[in-house]
Amino acid sequence: MTAIDQVAVATEQRVPSRAWRKLKANKGALVGLCIIAFFAILAAAAPILPIPDPNATSWSAIRKAPSAAHWLGTDDIGRDILSRMIWGGAQASLMAGVFSVAISVFIGVPFGLLAGYFGGWVDQIISRITEAFLAMPFLITAIALAAFLGPSLTNAMIAIGLSAMPIFIRLTRGQVLAVKTEDYVEGARSIGLRHFSIITRYILPNVAAPILVQATLTVATAIIAEASLSFLGLGQQPPAASWGSMLNVAKNFLSQAPWMAMWPGAAIFLVVIGFNLLGDGLRDALDPREA
Repeated sequence: MTAIDQVAVATEQRVPSRAWRKLKANKGALVGLCIIAFFAILAAAAPILPIPDPNATSWSAIRKAPSAAHWLGTDDIGRDILSRMIWGGAQASLMAGVFSVAISVFIGVPFGLLAGYFGGWVDQIISRITEAFLAMPFLITAIALAAFLGPSLTNAMIAIGLSAMPIFIRLTRGQVLAVKTEDYVEGARSIGLRHFSIITRYILPNVAAPILVQATLTVATAIIAEASLSFLGLGQQPPAASWGSMLNVAKNFLSQAPWMAMWPGAAIFLVVIGFNLLGDGLRDALDPREA
């Protein structure tokens, strides 16, 4: 193991433990983590929870207020709202947020690494295309792509992921430009390591922290975007549920059954707050300038 590798390993061993201690000390981040964990556990445990079929209708229970039989009430065709929020809302909305950001990261980060590390004409081409995408509002781009691909949850995730991708390209490029001039990168280059090894062993680990923070914050944006697309009929399709599609139905019954809109809206609010709190906590915990 070279001296450069020894320094890198020692740093990698210190940073996670220090970051975890700082994250545990951040009450807001812990609250956000608990909120996210709560909804994730609900979504994962849906098959074993004693709740009705989310698509089962009951013409004798149309728009019933919350009660012992239906804790969160029923919708316009008698379906249990709690069941639909857990089965469709938590699973579809959380999955859409996480998978959309995963698409953005796995496509955007490599392009950002290439642009920042090699520079020149590679950087010029990637940067100009990225700037063209960034010139368009995120949600408008997502709506246009979702309409082009066709209405479905999968296409909505792809549309959101591609729309958010330029954010990660620009962020990664900027971080690489700052890191590639560090002494340990110059040392790795001087001993003849290949570009791929330098990028994966020395540059990527040192730009991963801001990417992780941005990914956490972008999940919240992606959840709102998925809800917006489903509200417009471009996301999850009936009879399957998502929080956005539930709000789309609920808008027609705000005066007769306000609980139809209240619960999905509250869930979106809480999850978005949770990811924002966690993202802020991660930013503070992973900032090397913070004591």
